[in-house]
Amino acid sequence: MTDTAPIEHPSWLTGGDFTTAEEPFRLFAEWFAEGKRAEPVNPDAMALATVDADGMPNVRMVLLKAFDERGFVFYTNLGSVKAHELDRAPKAAATFYWKTLQRQVRLRGTVEPVSTEEADAYFASRSRMAQIGAWASKQSAELESRMAFEKAIARHAAKFAIGTVPRPPFWSGYRIKPAEIEFWQERLYRLHDRIVFRRAEMQAPWTKTRLYP
Repeated sequence: MTDTAPIEHPSWLTGGDFTTAEEPFRLFAEWFAEGKRAEPVNPDAMALATVDADGMPNVRMVLLKAFDERGFVFYTNLGSVKAHELDRAPKAAATFYWKTLQRQVRLRGTVEPVSTEEADAYFASRSRMAQIGAWASKQSAELESRMAFEKAIARHAAKFAIGTVPRPPFWSGYRIKPAEIEFWQERLYRLHDRIVFRRAEMQAPWTKTRLYP
């Protein structure tokens, strides 16, 4: 996000005008696919913002695990700070930033838990050690030492040495159902392109507005 011009002008910078898009999910799918090709590490990372009981905001990086027209899904320990905050105030905002592509997507909306079936299916797709780690971690709780965590991992690895690892009852996911999605593309001399899609409710049609950078 500097004032300096890039040395080269890749096709996504000089090609078609994304601001002509009339629906945000298809445009996000295109940008996400390009982000996965361009970013070497965690192109699915998003900054997730919630608020605590006093209205103080919290933000952290999480990984997007699914998205469709229903919304954007991530998973967490249900004892974590983010889960407690979402249960108390089920609204959130998230931001994706693909530095190589000089693109940003911001969204915000209400939040709901994913279904048991969705959570089970995603948990089953994780690596075995990640599954065991979900059992061993008391996410956001105080940890006396790294050794204590490693002992918990070893204990659960032994417990689930044979057979499949079930999903912990305290581990699941949330879906952000966006009421607003903004797309931002960096341009030369900070003359960026921005469009925002908004809707009054989930079943309402999207309205699109172009914004000054």
